Amino acid sequence: MKMTSIKSLLAAGLLLASGLANAQFSSTITATNDYDFRGYSQSAKDPAIQASLDYALPAGFAIGAWASNVDFNNDADIELDLYGSYTGTISDKANWSAGFTWYEYPGSDDVQHYPEFFAGFNYGAFGVKQWYASDFYGTGASAQYTEGNATFPLPNNFSVLLHAGYSWGDYWKDINGEELIDYSVGVGYALGKFNLALKFNGTNADSSKITGDFGNNEGRVVFTVSTTFPWKD
Repeated sequence: MKMTSIKSLLAAGLLLASGLANAQFSSTITATNDYDFRGYSQSAKDPAIQASLDYALPAGFAIGAWASNVDFNNDADIELDLYGSYTGTISDKANWSAGFTWYEYPGSDDVQHYPEFFAGFNYGAFGVKQWYASDFYGTGASAQYTEGNATFPLPNNFSVLLHAGYSWGDYWKDINGEELIDYSVGVGYALGKFNLALKFNGTNADSSKITGDFGNNEGRVVFTVSTTFPWKD
């Protein structure tokens, strides 16, 4: 990923954040040493700058956009995700959600865009979500992803962060060569208006293990720093 593209992403994110004038808008800026997606490095184990713009609509609906630099050793430099969702409240501790994400790679002929749909349920510190794509990465094969996440608060602004995911379906069996479990365990820390996270991410990849930089799915340590605008007092 060219440095100019990273700077452009950061500048765009800061511009969006500075222009927020309505409390229904929010924008999150994230810096990470490695853009990890379901156990795979999307940035060739290099740093990434990411930015989102989200808008909360009435009655539980929300829409947004998210962007990051990527490096797949081809002509894709940017990933742009467009998404929408609906969240329904069950109780003070429980809610359910459903929605979609459209994955776009502007200017790329090598990486195809595709949609993915999800349904999820959250209760307290725990959350589960099921994803489905009928044309994963434009390959014509379907793919599913089942994930569980948990965040446990600790004293002094610390938290424990846990994740487990399972990639399965036709794409993973027929094209990837095996279905895959990914996982992460880490610690979070709230430092003023910034959120820090340090995680170890890994997979159980065997025949599909990738040891090079591009698409690496070995165990890796990932560090992120993020902040969400508008800042609240």
